[in-house]
Amino acid sequence: MSRLRQSLADYLTLRRALGYRLERPEKLLGQFISYLEGVGAETVTIERALAWACLPSDGNANWWAHRLSVVRVFAAYLHTVDPAAEVPPPDLLPWRPCRAQPYIYSDDEVTALMAAAAMFPSPLRVATYQTLIGLLACTGIRVGEAIRLDRDDFDPGGGLLTVRFGKFGKTRELPLHRTAVAAIDRYRRQRDRHQPPATSPALFISPAGTRLLYCNVHATFRQLRTRAELAPGSGPCRPRIHDLRHSFAVRTLLEAYRDGHDVQHRLALLSTYLGHVNPGATYWYLSAVPELMSLAAQRLEQQQSRP
Repeated sequence: MSRLRQSLADYLTLRRALGYRLERPEKLLGQFISYLEGVGAETVTIERALAWACLPSDGNANWWAHRLSVVRVFAAYLHTVDPAAEVPPPDLLPWRPCRAQPYIYSDDEVTALMAAAAMFPSPLRVATYQTLIGLLACTGIRVGEAIRLDRDDFDPGGGLLTVRFGKFGKTRELPLHRTAVAAIDRYRRQRDRHQPPATSPALFISPAGTRLLYCNVHATFRQLRTRAELAPGSGPCRPRIHDLRHSFAVRTLLEAYRDGHDVQHRLALLSTYLGHVNPGATYWYLSAVPELMSLAAQRLEQQQSRP
């Protein structure tokens, strides 16, 4: 193991002892170390860090800033044991907060995405992505939460899904519709027939029998999106896998308005279901879709017009 890789291992051990999971930083920093090794660099320099962070050349500026921020924290640690290591300044690639405009999927588009998975030669991979997309669409759970699910987190008898260690370390139980229970149970049986038998406890597995990787899921989704011929709604509104979560939230609130339910109560339940820290984090969905804003305005107008 090279000195840089040993330093990375020590850094990850230290920070995880403080409670950080660092799943994505570990992957990014591993790629950064490989980059340094490839160019023959013996330590971190600002020039090398910036060059790596700005890959790919046609990438998003905020993604570049995120990559550099991951390196910056590691470089600060490395500097304590290697004075030659340089720490990139925080204003080198400033991060600009910019929330993507959500793409709200129709039922037909979700079906098209699932049908597009039939292009894969592996029957297991077809079933994996059809079930994964269906689960994301009908529960709104995060991609990271879905791929961290273990086989035993699904309770078909109780119709429950246990999401462990979600954002901010929260664990929650999600009641599932009977159709979702049947779909996951069907996939679980197919998963268990996998040859050679899967050794991973993960619910969703690759054809190699291993847990799905976050970056691979996103890359595969882009293939499915192209195959399903989903066009961007506008420049900043492009169909992303995370928008399945937005679509679930928006659809839930739309149904509450149209059915005359107590929206505030439904919003509190939705916030808990989605794993938000408080309902305030869920309010953003109200302003994400013009139709929701219109229904909210109509409801407010009706309340104000009452004697």
